Amino acid sequence: VQLVESGGVLVQAGGSLRLSCSATRNIRNFNRLRWYRQAPGKPREFVASITWGGTTNYAEAVKGRFTIYRDAAKNTLSMKMNDLKPEDTAVYYCNANDPPYNYWGQGTQVTVSS
Repeated sequence: VQLVESGGVLVQAGGSLRLSCSATRNIRNFNRLRWYRQAPGKPREFVASITWGGTTNYAEAVKGRFTIYRDAAKNTLSMKMNDLKPEDTAVYYCNANDPPYNYWGQGTQVTVSS
């Protein structure tokens, strides 16, 4: 399984962005899909997840601003990011869980300028 993220760009604080993650397998067949991020000098952290059944979960730092969803027509995992803050600057990674396997994309850079 290959995951490829896209959509990361430089954006001003308060702006919006949509990240996408395409997969070489039906995105709906994964047990859980997640977005993680890693800022320079910091460990990778959980951002958002969606289960096979559609239940979503968010890190407190992004709750109310980010929305994770699956686009079945495009076979992608996406995340709409609103009201971006400089502290959202990071490389964002897509993760697909299919126990006992865990797949990662290569990441896409999001930079939020103040």
